[in-house]
Amino acid sequence: MDQFDILAQYCEQIGCPYRVQEPMSHHTTFKIGGPARLFLSPENVETAAAVLRKAHQLELSVRFIGKGSDLLVSDRGISQVVLAFNPDSACMRLEEERIICQSGASLTAVCVFAQKQGLTGLEFAYGIPGSLGGAIFMNAGAYGGEMKDVLEWVEYLDEEGQLHHLQKEKLELSYRRSFFTSHPKFLITAACLQLSKGDKAEILEKMRDLKARRIAKQPLDYPSAGSTFKRPEGNYASALIDQCGLKGLRVGGAMVSEKHAGFVINYDHATCEDVRELIRQIQEKVKEQTGYQLECEVQYLE
Repeated sequence: MDQFDILAQYCEQIGCPYRVQEPMSHHTTFKIGGPARLFLSPENVETAAAVLRKAHQLELSVRFIGKGSDLLVSDRGISQVVLAFNPDSACMRLEEERIICQSGASLTAVCVFAQKQGLTGLEFAYGIPGSLGGAIFMNAGAYGGEMKDVLEWVEYLDEEGQLHHLQKEKLELSYRRSFFTSHPKFLITAACLQLSKGDKAEILEKMRDLKARRIAKQPLDYPSAGSTFKRPEGNYASALIDQCGLKGLRVGGAMVSEKHAGFVINYDHATCEDVRELIRQIQEKVKEQTGYQLECEVQYLE
């Protein structure tokens, strides 16, 4: 019995759902990835804390994911323990114009909850295909808004399962970065979103408009990880890729979307290596032709 088996046995004892050799292709929006040796799905912060304490004792590294919307996982799988909160168990509550929410909740679900409460400020996030925790981790944003615009505080667990509280000013939020991108071994568990009163009908109309714009501009009919590259200073990745004539460029089953050049899509049963090689070629060609060095937004796990 090795450390993974011991941790799995402990999960059984405390009632933490787990799966062995779980295909990560089931947990990423790219639909790519080999098996995780041990995949954990705690339903609350207490169970997650207990699991992290045990993993720390066993000297096992734990990798946290949300809905897998910004991940590219190796075809060989992940050699670490993978932990993802069960989104079905995430709860939200209202405190005046604030929403207190567990991190495993779907970001879209949080947006819908806010609209039903007549709270505005989160419409930009409607349709971003991630969890609240993942959105905080990357300071996700779209259509002129970012998570830093609405976050008030965040709670997280450290490697030893100790719970901590961080106010907004200590979250180090900037373009696609946060305190947690510098501390990936900390697990975001909950957050407080500060919104403001608005008209339910107007909020819903804005959400529907943004959804329609996403559908019109983005290749949502193919698996992808969203925008593949970060926005370079003074330009846009999609414009540079289009300028270089790379729409439709393929490596195996991976392709630069012909609808939106900023998306690398899983066009036809792409492997992780197909995507990585296509990303490499895009970066090389854009650098040669424009001088810009595109930085990948997608995180690679192995």
